[in-house]
Amino acid sequence: MTSSQKFSDLPLVEPIQRAVAETGYTTPTPIQQQAIPYLLEGRDLLGCAQTGTGKTAAFALPILNHLAKQWNRAEPKHARVLVLAPTRELAIQIHESFQTYGKHLKIRTAVIFGGVGQTPQVKALSSGVDVLIATPGRLLDLIQQKYLKLDKLEVFVLDEADRMLDMGFLPDIRKVLTYLPKLRQNLFFSATMPKEIQKLADSLLVNPAKVEVAPVSSTAEMIEQSVMFVDKSKKRDLLRHLLDDKSFDKVIVFTRTKHGANRVAEGLAKNRIPAEAIHGNKSQNARQRSLENLREGKIRVLVATDIAARGIDIDGISHVINFELPNESESYVHRIGRTARAGTQGVAIAFCDAEERAYLRDIERLIGKSIPVVTDQPYHSEEVAGSKILSKGKAKAMIEAMENRPTVGGFKSRRRLNPRKKPPTFEPKGGGANADASKASASKPHAPKPHGGGHGNGPGHGPKKSGGNKRRLGGFRGNGNKSGGPKK
Repeated sequence: MTSSQKFSDLPLVEPIQRAVAETGYTTPTPIQQQAIPYLLEGRDLLGCAQTGTGKTAAFALPILNHLAKQWNRAEPKHARVLVLAPTRELAIQIHESFQTYGKHLKIRTAVIFGGVGQTPQVKALSSGVDVLIATPGRLLDLIQQKYLKLDKLEVFVLDEADRMLDMGFLPDIRKVLTYLPKLRQNLFFSATMPKEIQKLADSLLVNPAKVEVAPVSSTAEMIEQSVMFVDKSKKRDLLRHLLDDKSFDKVIVFTRTKHGANRVAEGLAKNRIPAEAIHGNKSQNARQRSLENLREGKIRVLVATDIAARGIDIDGISHVINFELPNESESYVHRIGRTARAGTQGVAIAFCDAEERAYLRDIERLIGKSIPVVTDQPYHSEEVAGSKILSKGKAKAMIEAMENRPTVGGFKSRRRLNPRKKPPTFEPKGGGANADASKASASKPHAPKPHGGGHGNGPGHGPKKSGGNKRRLGGFRGNGNKSGGPKK
């Protein structure tokens, strides 16, 4: 297929051609130009491509064409096509694509995933489906409960295989393969090809056609990237400053942690900037509602963690802001790939504090170029810009130590404990009970306390009750009460 060729030139059946025309697309993307001809021939395919490249249509269109030309009603509890996806969000979006392109065909589709009740999913499978999109865990559950059989499958698609590896799904995938018939067409897509994924592809594919588009080391050319050096404490102020610009109309902000995402979203909402957070702790319904709210313009900002980075497929994202840089350089590429989709332009802005300069250095090595620094912003920090770049390991340890300390009123605090217990005394590293007592005696003389009073964790405090009165609480020592704390 040449770059000037149109969808109308492809040998797709008329109902599919009509559906594609109704979406407004006329020219195939590079991955579609390469993959569709091979898939129409029925060949196995190994595709190296990121989301946002038009990958879903690259396999959905030829699969729908196959189903339309070889019409066989799926038997009860059977599927003709199986698409495995790593996340619920991606599974739902793939399902929507099949519905869009197949709306003029008499085919039955279903999507199944965990986190919700299985009854509606079981009902959808009972009569058989032509196309089934699934996440690995729920798929295996329903197979083992005898609600689904895959022994007559015609086409198997494994999407985002490297993400499956990251999420620990490879054992589940290998188990799924044992339920499939030997004679089938296999489609294998992955943004990167680590050894484990290459090994899986070799075991799955038979004489595959190979297509490659936008390797992970090359970010989308249509994305305008920049970095802003800012002190950690000023990041929220900088974010609010940027969002005062109304051209930031549909924005995804990425954080490293779920709690960080919640704090950023709540802070924006308090400043009357419509925002919601999406991460693994949110229910499936809440996550879908947030995606729809962003898609429909009900909110301007979606704050997300990396678990959603590859699951978000929304057209028209104007800006991606890395509120916190990821410690894995590839995640940066996947994050900013949420903008500049389907040939549009987009902007990616990275906030970088002193510790994160190590992450920035690795990102620039991966993408093969320096990211331009923007100094014309009110919170630019020359101190951060000139700070020493730590080793990645040391930077990661420092950042994670700070992230794991809970905050109270905006300040870092000690570990949160049971409020019914008296505050524990801190035990210095390497210091036991005797060390505590001798240290206290050396600094301030005091008279022995009566039995049962005070903390009772040093010598000279009277006899101790049986059962022991030292209670370790993650680096803190308890208050010496047999029950672990006074009852109120």
